[in-house]
Amino acid sequence: MVFILVLVGLVVILAIWIISVQNKLVSVNEFCQNSLSQIGVQQQSRWDALTSLYDLTKSYSSFESETLLKVISARKNTTGNSSAGDIESQEKLLTQGFASINALAESYPDLKSNSVYTKTMEDVNTYENNVRMSRMVYNDSVTKLNRMVLSFPGSLIASLLHFQKRDYLEEVKGKTEMPSFNK
Repeated sequence: MVFILVLVGLVVILAIWIISVQNKLVSVNEFCQNSLSQIGVQQQSRWDALTSLYDLTKSYSSFESETLLKVISARKNTTGNSSAGDIESQEKLLTQGFASINALAESYPDLKSNSVYTKTMEDVNTYENNVRMSRMVYNDSVTKLNRMVLSFPGSLIASLLHFQKRDYLEEVKGKTEMPSFNK
C-alpha cells in the first residue's frame, strides 16, 4: 500500500513538473511571437513613412521614384509567425528604400528643406529606434526559449511537445553604414 502511495505521489509530482515546463515553454514562445509582431508593427510604420516619402519625391526624379516604387511593392507583412529571415529581408528592403530617398534628397536640396520630408524622416528615426528595441526584446526571448528547448531535462518535454529552437535576428549587413537621415 505504501508503495502504491509513493508511486502515485511520484506520478503526481512528475505530472506537475511536466505541466510547469510546458507552461513556461508556451509563455516564452508567446513572448517570441509577440516580439516578432511588434517588429512587424514598427516596420509597417516605416513602410508607411517610405510610401509618404515616395509620394513626396515622385515629382523630383522619375528614375528614383520608379526604383523606390519597386522596393515598396516588394514589401511583405511581418507577423508573429514570420521567421527571422523574413524580418531580415524586410529590413534590407527598408534600408534600400531609405538609402534611395537619402540619395535623392542629396540631389535636391529643396526636398530636404520640405517640412513633410523633415517630419517624416524624424518619424523614421523614431521607428528605427523602436525596431532596434523590438529586435533586442525578440533576441532576449529567443535566448530564453532556446535555453529551455536545449537544456536537460526541459529538452525532453520540449521535444515531446514539438517546441523547437528559434533563430536569432542578426545585424543587417550594411545597416551600420546606412546614411543618417538627419543631414
